[in-house]
Amino acid sequence: MIIFGAKGFSKEVLEILHKNNYENRIAFFDNLSPFANHKIFNRFPILSTDFEVKKFFSLNGNNFTIGIGDPKNRQKAFNYMSRLGGILSSTISTKSDIGSFNTIIENGCNICTGVVITNNVSIGEASLINLNVTIGHDCVIGKFVELSPGVNVSGNCNIENFVSIGSNATILPNLSIGENSIIGAGSIVTKDIPKNVVAYGAPAKIVKKI
Repeated sequence: MIIFGAKGFSKEVLEILHKNNYENRIAFFDNLSPFANHKIFNRFPILSTDFEVKKFFSLNGNNFTIGIGDPKNRQKAFNYMSRLGGILSSTISTKSDIGSFNTIIENGCNICTGVVITNNVSIGEASLINLNVTIGHDCVIGKFVELSPGVNVSGNCNIENFVSIGSNATILPNLSIGENSIIGAGSIVTKDIPKNVVAYGAPAKIVKKI
């Protein structure tokens, strides 16, 4: 398994894979930082070229996961590794609690320690559900969504593609957040948020369009 990224969040993903017994088949990928010939924790190699990625795939299988945040950057990582023949895979912590009835997690999601997802929830491809997030019943989470640590999404909410929600924000029940929008850390969302805006505060208010 290749983890795309070799900085902060990638180490969270590493721990999930370690707990899932992947540790002897893990490498990181970072072609932007001067990491040539380096290893993370003196153990896990950092790949930096397309050639190295293809060689790793040929020896260990083509699975990769995304170890970076920000919805647009996650999409870029997906496109980059897919071009090299990679197959997007989920990493789901053994210390998460996922509902047993009609809850669907699509390929490539990162589900971190302490996450609670209840029943009849759909989470789209390549979404990041970070530490201690809660997602209530009947929610739909789109593709490439980022829910930062401590986010609380109440029941029957619709979070559209490429939304980013900051740490410890709360989304009250029966609300929608439109595509590409950003919710600031600590916000309390009390009404629908349209697409392509930034909103924050308690209650959250739109502060600009993007």
